[in-house]
Amino acid sequence: MKRIIDILAASILLIILAPLIGCIMLLIKFKLGSPVFFKQLRPGLNAKPFTLYKLRTMTNEKDRSGFYLTDSKRLTPIGRFLRKYSLDEWPQLINVLKGELSLVGPRPLLMEYIPLYSEAQLKRHDVKPGITGWAQVNGRNSTTWEKRFEYDLWYVENHSFLLDIKILAMTVKKVFRSEGINQSEQDTMERFKGIQAKVSGGQE
Repeated sequence: MKRIIDILAASILLIILAPLIGCIMLLIKFKLGSPVFFKQLRPGLNAKPFTLYKLRTMTNEKDRSGFYLTDSKRLTPIGRFLRKYSLDEWPQLINVLKGELSLVGPRPLLMEYIPLYSEAQLKRHDVKPGITGWAQVNGRNSTTWEKRFEYDLWYVENHSFLLDIKILAMTVKKVFRSEGINQSEQDTMERFKGIQAKVSGGQE
């Protein structure tokens, strides 16, 4: 049932949003150049890697040593707007149609975080990841990593059709209110403890 709902909802949303997504892509092309999409490997169900799609919100500027500049320096005004209303997440509906994501589930994080997880934290991969999840409607990027994992694991143990409907309704409310986008004064979620400053490229 969940898969059927994912396919129907993603298909309908992509049809409705296609004109607006096209306009945003043209704006990104004009302001940031190519590519307009950001692609990155993320862990899916059972931590199997898949390519996640987002609309690009950052430049690819690096320092003299070849390291990416901080998020605050690479995140553009249009990028902040897209993130504020989660417009950059819309291409993930393609991931939903491909069966790599669900509408609701723990958000897929970075592949390089996996070796840092405890045995309990690894259980977040026991269900298919989602575009939105219990952690997102309970703080999103403004919460701590400890609470974020706590919410994800709670969802794994308690997920149900009615809970997914509740999360989707709460997500719409959160997006319109632009709540929990950033963590304190940072432009994106603080990196998981133990990850070095040099990143493999792009945004999170």
